[in-house]
Amino acid sequence: MRAVVYKSTGSWYITKTPEGKVYHSRIKGIFKIDGITSTNPLAVGDEVNIEPENELEDTAIITEIYPRRNYIVRQSPANKRQHHIIAANIDQALMMVTLKEPRTSQGFIDRFAATSEAYHVPPVIVFNKTDLYRKKEQEKLKELTDIYTGIGYPVLTMSVEKLEGIEAVKDLLKDKTTLLSGHSGVGKSSFINAVFPSLRLKTQDVSGWSGKGLHTTTFAEMHDLPGGGRIIDTPGMREFGMVDISRQELSHYYPEMRKLISDCQFNNCLHINEPGCAIKKALDEGQIHIERYISYCNILDTINEKEY
Repeated sequence: MRAVVYKSTGSWYITKTPEGKVYHSRIKGIFKIDGITSTNPLAVGDEVNIEPENELEDTAIITEIYPRRNYIVRQSPANKRQHHIIAANIDQALMMVTLKEPRTSQGFIDRFAATSEAYHVPPVIVFNKTDLYRKKEQEKLKELTDIYTGIGYPVLTMSVEKLEGIEAVKDLLKDKTTLLSGHSGVGKSSFINAVFPSLRLKTQDVSGWSGKGLHTTTFAEMHDLPGGGRIIDTPGMREFGMVDISRQELSHYYPEMRKLISDCQFNNCLHINEPGCAIKKALDEGQIHIERYISYCNILDTINEKEY
């Protein structure tokens, strides 16, 4: 019977049928999917076929995985040469960021956005904890909002603590499967609890001495939302390592660069020092924001071309 993976805990998976019956399932044999070498053969959101093994204990064997509509990966925390599939079959990736307690860097946002673009998952950026922002953070918020809305990304602001702006974010989730991601401590679980209190997710404060979030979600887990839709809560990430993106491809995942690439003099232009570069020309004319270009260059420097 057909089912969807709602949680992975290593060797066992929590799967749910369309009728809502939950099974604790395990894999039969070894799956090699689409030529992807990953640390996890199955991910939350995968559609699978299961065969009930023990009805009394609600256990089942996963015998097949159906083709993925899309998926999103990150660099494996344990091995930088391996992939870790975060989730599959998702409609949008909602990245929750904060400019204070903890601070999310623009580089982190841009890595996430580029990865979402690469795997055909529309990104949404939500700034949380706006009640903590003073003049410096408010100015940065306006700058970043202008940058990302100018690119075409939806940008929302909210304060879960003050219950401000959360309804607009909640409306985005209706009838969609949404990947929720961001640093530890940005308020992912607090947001879910505020709008869907029946889920009762664990939350934890930001560590006072380091300003970094403490991990409360150990494994990615999908939850059905009252009123329609699903949300996938993911472990907080300190870094977002990109995989399977070559130096030549990277600019294709910056929408403001992608539309100009064909105007470059050379078709293998990396937009650094090459003559006749349309990207550098647009940068000089203010069509591309300098901060986005800097993050592009920084990411480019981290990609080892020998791996491709």
